[in-house]
Amino acid sequence: MNHVPVIAFFNNKGGVGKTSLVYHLAWMFADQGYNTLAADLDPQANLTAAFLDDDRLEQIWPINGHPKTIYGCIQPLLKGVGDISSAYTEDIDINLGLLPGDLALARFEDELSSQWPLCMDGKERAFRVMSAFWRVIQQAASQRQAQLVLMDLGPNLGAINRAALIAADYVAVPLAPDLFSLQGLRNLGPTLRDWRKEWQERLPRNPASDLTLPAGQMSPAGYIVMQHSVRLDRPVRAYDRWMGRIPYEYRQAVMGEENPQAPDMSQDPYCLMLLKHYRSLMPMAQEAHKPMFHLKPADGAIGSHVKAVEAAYFDFKNLSHQIRKAAGLEENPA
Repeated sequence: MNHVPVIAFFNNKGGVGKTSLVYHLAWMFADQGYNTLAADLDPQANLTAAFLDDDRLEQIWPINGHPKTIYGCIQPLLKGVGDISSAYTEDIDINLGLLPGDLALARFEDELSSQWPLCMDGKERAFRVMSAFWRVIQQAASQRQAQLVLMDLGPNLGAINRAALIAADYVAVPLAPDLFSLQGLRNLGPTLRDWRKEWQERLPRNPASDLTLPAGQMSPAGYIVMQHSVRLDRPVRAYDRWMGRIPYEYRQAVMGEENPQAPDMSQDPYCLMLLKHYRSLMPMAQEAHKPMFHLKPADGAIGSHVKAVEAAYFDFKNLSHQIRKAAGLEENPA
């Protein structure tokens, strides 16, 4: 089974537009001809709800029966009656598949927490539990012949996200220009480095020669600033101050540089994109169940909205290009 690169979008500070970002990037990569898998590993399952309507959600989340979700795949392992079951992916478009999320995934938190230390004792089941997300994702990607996986995660530093992030090759960090995002960075960076180091200590203790494990690379891919409209109760100078501090804080917290010399954000190679907040388009896109750059006049995108739709397209096209470069993906001839 060929390894498919996994790009995680993660910030332990919520409310930065992370899920919307993953949703739109998945569509953009698919539009450009990349066979793309979106993986929803957030127990809130907001990415899944963005892709699917309520009728379909009811079908994949049955009250009784086997859910067609990431939780359904790891359920046998959680019950102690086997290993992961076959991955299920939902067809969204010709180049786009979804590994659906599930609110029940939260039940896996305690098991992941208890099995993490047991890896140090060389317990095979511990390694099967810790690698479950990665194995399901790779299986799903292989089934779809995907070229990349975009993974959405919840905003916390718990055991589910630790297991999800050791499955990631690259980590992109969505940020808002405020104190809360910077504080989140200060927690996130050292935690990622600790998790990477701790997984490297565990890998040689795997007793099962037939069990392929994730490398736990978690390479920093850069950050994306979600430029929300400046709030009336926060002066523009405060907004500018937070924007100015992001390059320094990212280098120090995520890259682990001491006393970094940080450039202006416009010159910062770690800044993947400064994204506008398309306030008028977002409700329209959610209503139409499509990305903002797919909106048509029939969806209400008329007048000034037409220019905003075009701008959204070029913004996400440029961002996908930056992420492709950061993750070392080849340019798609399509």
